[in-house]
Amino acid sequence: MPELPPIIIAGLTGFLIGLLLCIPVGPVNLTILNEGARRGFKWAALIGAGATVMEVIYCTLAFTGFAAFFAKGWIKAIMEVLSFGFMLILGLRFIMAKSVLETESLEHRIEERIEHKLQPHSAFMTGFVRTFANPGVLLGWIVIGAFVISRGLVEPNWEGKLSCITGVAVGVGLWFFGLSWAISLGHKKFTAGTLLKMERASGVCLLVFALIQGGHIIWELAKQHQHRI
Repeated sequence: MPELPPIIIAGLTGFLIGLLLCIPVGPVNLTILNEGARRGFKWAALIGAGATVMEVIYCTLAFTGFAAFFAKGWIKAIMEVLSFGFMLILGLRFIMAKSVLETESLEHRIEERIEHKLQPHSAFMTGFVRTFANPGVLLGWIVIGAFVISRGLVEPNWEGKLSCITGVAVGVGLWFFGLSWAISLGHKKFTAGTLLKMERASGVCLLVFALIQGGHIIWELAKQHQHRI
């Protein structure tokens, strides 16, 4: 069976990660849920478009400015452990979520301050600012970028990074577009409870990735121990 070209693997990696990280309940999803039911598909889709643009900007900053640096030498080893912890904690948080209103108080305060200062008036800017105001998005992309580059899923060159970023844009945009469409068609059936169930499913996926990463770390440590013996 022929192997996929690296640029295709990078694109698929970005698509899956972007899609997976957008599913959990957050400010943008809840805004689309409420506004889509009240104002219709176009308004909700524009909110999603704004959120997608800001998500891609954060992703681009992470991949072009930080990820390659964190994927070298001893820093790479530290980032592998951090990525394991990041996926493990995030996965458990998603699985154990009991309410769509659960928000970290610090994150919520920061988001409220930024939104109050910028005061977005259009649907597009509402989605853009709500993503911009989330302090964990850039940090998350830095950790994810270092992880996928260190694992060889994305080559540390412009072709690989751009392919992954493009995949992220498609995955994130597809999720928000599909969510807006589903809510505008049948908002009574597609509720916050539905999003909560999907969040838990994405948490299971993140836990699987965390276990794979943990297994890889243990394997690498065992190999180093054998070489020393």
